[in-house]
Amino acid sequence: MIKTVGVVSLSAGTLGEDFVRHELELGVRRLEHYGLKVRFLPHALKGIDYLKAHPEARAADLLEAFRDPEIDLILCAIGGDDTYRLLPYLFDEGRLEKAACRKPFLGFSDSTVNHFMLHKVGLPTFYGQSFLSDVCEMDKEMLPYTRRYFEELLRTGTIRQVEPSEVWYEGRTDYSPACLGTPLPAHPAEGWKLLQGPPVFSGKILGGCLDTIHDFFDGERYADMPALCQKYGLFPGAADWQGRILLLETSEEQMSPEKFSRALGFLKQAGVFKAVSGILFGRPMDNVHREEYHRRLAAAVDDPALPILADVSVGHALPRCILPFGVNARVDAQAQTITFDAP
Repeated sequence: MIKTVGVVSLSAGTLGEDFVRHELELGVRRLEHYGLKVRFLPHALKGIDYLKAHPEARAADLLEAFRDPEIDLILCAIGGDDTYRLLPYLFDEGRLEKAACRKPFLGFSDSTVNHFMLHKVGLPTFYGQSFLSDVCEMDKEMLPYTRRYFEELLRTGTIRQVEPSEVWYEGRTDYSPACLGTPLPAHPAEGWKLLQGPPVFSGKILGGCLDTIHDFFDGERYADMPALCQKYGLFPGAADWQGRILLLETSEEQMSPEKFSRALGFLKQAGVFKAVSGILFGRPMDNVHREEYHRRLAAAVDDPALPILADVSVGHALPRCILPFGVNARVDAQAQTITFDAP
């Protein structure tokens, strides 16, 4: 059972800004309602400008969160876009490998990079939620589907089965204090959609936000990111992808279909599609480009025998489940379940 949550800001320092103070206080109350102790690592609340200028401080917080025996769950504050800059401070002299130990790490979006970092040192992780985006949801309570999996992780330290959400929500656009307690517009969801291939497949899940994965290979956003990721061997080679299930989801930037195809092209060139046993694709936020993404994903894979299951409630679209990385998963599109082996 999780007793102490350590909150880290490994990407953007948004959590330390006054304009989200009402959300932070709401999230802390919710965690304390579960009887949890909440620890903000020393630099987690230093704000956007400080953390942008000090990637070494963000790295130090992650190392401390692993070293501290009282912290049971490492929870990312939010995503962002430059956590790759932690690489030298985590991998030079084997710092991360020496500090890392088996405890749940939960985050999504730019935290995709952190998941690959921890995969590199052999640690399983959990993808799909963050403190500011989920625990601090401004409705009167956490979204029920989201809360269901967050509570399971708190209670058991793992996730054993995921099912589809019955609804999807439009993304929130106003985060001002006046919106506290306001619900999000909800729409019926029709379950997961099998785009192609057999309905049952299995393997260990790995992947994350396609926008972030694109930046592993393309320096449009950060010119030095591809070289730095290559220097530290952050993106797994084709052999490491063998038999895995690839998870992909897209961000609030709602990338154009053309960029979507370019990003998939990098994965194809890396041999990922030929290695994996199947693909899980998250529902895009507000269903923007949904059907076009589906079409382009199938075209990029160019193998109708490779199963692709779409509209999974994971990543940026609301609500959000939690998917374990590093344990075997069995996907059954007919039964509409993803079942995980015990850790």
